[in-house]
Amino acid sequence: MRTETNATTHAIGVLHIDHIVLRVRDLDAMVGFYGKVLGCAVERRQDEIGLVQLRAGSSLIDLVPVDGKLGKAGGAAPGAEGRNLDHFCLRVEPFDEAAIRAHLAACGVQAGPTESRYGAEGEGPSIYLQDPEGNTIELKGPRA
Repeated sequence: MRTETNATTHAIGVLHIDHIVLRVRDLDAMVGFYGKVLGCAVERRQDEIGLVQLRAGSSLIDLVPVDGKLGKAGGAAPGAEGRNLDHFCLRVEPFDEAAIRAHLAACGVQAGPTESRYGAEGEGPSIYLQDPEGNTIELKGPRA
């Protein structure tokens, strides 16, 4: 069920997701995955504190090694027993299912079935996949 609010009555007007932060065990594998598989280029590195920021459209995906300065503050590494995140969704355009699946397969990435799911723009096609550390990513197409 969709609930609508009038943003003008609120002091905070959320526009979109600015960034997400993933705590990671293997920084090189994760940078490689997000770069090669999803096309997210490294925009900024701050190795002294343990932070790599990747451009994902108008948003950022921040990777923080669990053994770095920032990562140590977050506790245990992510894993099956303690996850930091259920999933995050990347809106993709164009949503060419055949091309997406061919690219993922060429990268050795298995993807779930394409299903219609609800997101910020409404109901539309989406595919779930996982990065090297088991984080679930939803690739979402336009409103159907």
